[in-house]
Amino acid sequence: MPPKIRKEDALEYHEKRRPGKIEVVPTKETKTQRDLALAYSPGVAEPCKEIQNNPADVYRYTAKGNLVAVISNGTAVLGLGDIGAEASKPVMEGKGVLFKIFADIDVFDIELSPKDVDEFCKVVKAMQPTFGGVNLEDIKAPECFEIEKRLKEELDIPVMHDDQHGTAIISGAALLNALELVKKDISKVKFVVSGAGASAISCCKIYIALGADVKNMHMYDSKGLITTSRGDLDDYKMEFAQPGDDISLEDSMKGADVFIGLSRGNILSKEMVKSMAKDPIVFALANPDPEIPYEDAIDARTDIIMATGRSDYPNQVNNVLGFPYIFRGALDVRASAINEEMKLAAVKALAALTKEPVPEIVNVAYNEQNIQFGPQYIIPKPIDSRLLVTVAPAVAMAAMDSGVARMPIEDWDGYKEMLYKRLGSDDNILRSIINKAKQAPKKVVFAEAENLKVLKAAQQVKDEGIAIPILLGDVKRTKKLIEDNALQLTNVEIIDPRSEEQADRREKYGALFFEKRYRRGYNLYEAKKVMRERPYFGCMMVETGEADALISGLTRQYPNTIRPALEIIGTHHTAKKVAGMYMMLSKKGPLFFSDTTINFNPTEEELIDITLQTANAVRHFGIKPRVAMLSYSNFGSSMSPEANLVRNVVERIKEIDGELVIDGEMQAGVAFNQELLKENYPFSDLVSGSPNTLIFPNLAAGNIAYHLLQEVGGAEAVGPILLGMKKPVHVLQLGSSVRQIVNMVAIAVVEAQVKSNESHG
Repeated sequence: MPPKIRKEDALEYHEKRRPGKIEVVPTKETKTQRDLALAYSPGVAEPCKEIQNNPADVYRYTAKGNLVAVISNGTAVLGLGDIGAEASKPVMEGKGVLFKIFADIDVFDIELSPKDVDEFCKVVKAMQPTFGGVNLEDIKAPECFEIEKRLKEELDIPVMHDDQHGTAIISGAALLNALELVKKDISKVKFVVSGAGASAISCCKIYIALGADVKNMHMYDSKGLITTSRGDLDDYKMEFAQPGDDISLEDSMKGADVFIGLSRGNILSKEMVKSMAKDPIVFALANPDPEIPYEDAIDARTDIIMATGRSDYPNQVNNVLGFPYIFRGALDVRASAINEEMKLAAVKALAALTKEPVPEIVNVAYNEQNIQFGPQYIIPKPIDSRLLVTVAPAVAMAAMDSGVARMPIEDWDGYKEMLYKRLGSDDNILRSIINKAKQAPKKVVFAEAENLKVLKAAQQVKDEGIAIPILLGDVKRTKKLIEDNALQLTNVEIIDPRSEEQADRREKYGALFFEKRYRRGYNLYEAKKVMRERPYFGCMMVETGEADALISGLTRQYPNTIRPALEIIGTHHTAKKVAGMYMMLSKKGPLFFSDTTINFNPTEEELIDITLQTANAVRHFGIKPRVAMLSYSNFGSSMSPEANLVRNVVERIKEIDGELVIDGEMQAGVAFNQELLKENYPFSDLVSGSPNTLIFPNLAAGNIAYHLLQEVGGAEAVGPILLGMKKPVHVLQLGSSVRQIVNMVAIAVVEAQVKSNESHG
């Protein structure tokens, strides 16, 4: 189900660091006086004169071609209603974030005070020179219809009101696929539509464009069936007016083939669904509560195809499947409009993509063996990276075919490659990991419950269904911290390893620990005494199966936290050494760094083990590893013992795993410079693409590198991820943020899922 969001967390998220969610980042050098002279006066005069002579050059010398205005007057904000322009700003910023992360489109959010159609259109029209496109958002009906119509007529850049067309496009694709599965003709099916706002009307229009008959559409607003006998209908509703008198929704549902819900929750009963025709299609799209609960609908009919607007059920109709890619395609051909042909192209591209084999990373994210076209999958998943390279080109081609493209694309393969490079094909890895964790949450022990950040992280993973937290700490102090900060962790287990209540458990754990370590420095008394310490107690919970994973180390030195894990849980039977890996989330996609935390100067055998473990971990994330073995030497340019060691490791790993893409020894700068590699080392396995996995020759190099990329390069660090452990134990970076803790919990849960499958396999 959608994550539970606490008021305090939402406000903190929007206020922390820089208020809001977006910022302007320069795309050119600005460090020297010459840079500034080029960026502004006097250098800026030259592109100004070029644009004056040829206005189309504004796309060549400015950001206009990749800049969309998200514009609202706040009169119909989802779930909030008419809250005003300023109050709508967080929503518009959020829309801008989605444009950026899914399609690399820059956004200025524009909140306007006018509610009058003429004044609103006048202001937007005056801003046309700034933007390459306009996304209208959260404007109430019927004004939104007139505003979009007017602006499309008066502007020569793409304009779309997403509230109208987004749901229509996505549900249109789902409808085509659902009808194909049940072998029904769209021109003959009977529709019942609950809702007559902007989205419902637009949905019906696109269904008609796909072949539906308006005579077969029974549309309901808050006053009942829309009929020709009513005197309160505007022109937009009149298009769907049925002859005759009002009949109830219950009666209309009898024999209906398709129900479209864009109204409010819980208005549809199981009996009404039972009365529908054979193989009914129900799209209950009200949020957060559908017109009928998913469980009720599938219980009522075994032959039903069901879709909702929610992420916790199959077939989520989510606007993010459409608007980023529609604008991407429109901008890339400098379209003068977003027309019906382009919207229908998006519908058909989405429908077709659903029938293609699903990438493994999507299967992994949803904890499925093989997601495939069928009643439970009639629309692509939002995390599917193929959406960008499928929908955007389809929209761009439709713009060209319909005559609104001003810069046609000639090299389609090159265009798709450019789209892949915009975001990196694996930018959604963290979302995939979290989604996979949610499919089968595991019990995770938090060893430092008396820390507020740990409690906030526990709250978040509990609310989002990522994990089932178990808190270790003084019960009284932990509960007071929970109460003082209005956290909702009343049902979460809190254990104090030092308390009398845990005496029997300590006794049992101590005896088990003594069996493991009695010839390795512990006597029986010490083995039992050490169970009063939370890292040892928590590790024993994992070892005995009372928990599935442990998270610790936020306030402790790394060696003091990892020692209990090594002594109690130990290494996996396939691993010779434990290693530490960081996932660095960069603008070019994820990079995996190893070893960054444990092995000071690994031997040749140890470096082989670290490399193979790291490559295997990368595969578990659904990514094909491309490994660069780093050194200060390039392919034999130094014959030092350190360089020779790395060189030997590469040769031996190629013998062990002939399918692994790996090369070295090489400098980091060479590894990522494709031109340099092709020119000087054309034999390298990494000539065809940059590495995503970096193996460092010693701890100092790895640790320094990840800190530099994090602090100077702006990458987000996820880790350290312990490799080689028999069970999931992860030691947090000292002072980790709540977000970093949550990320580590998600990784621990996914690892626990994998190890559970191994043990049952």
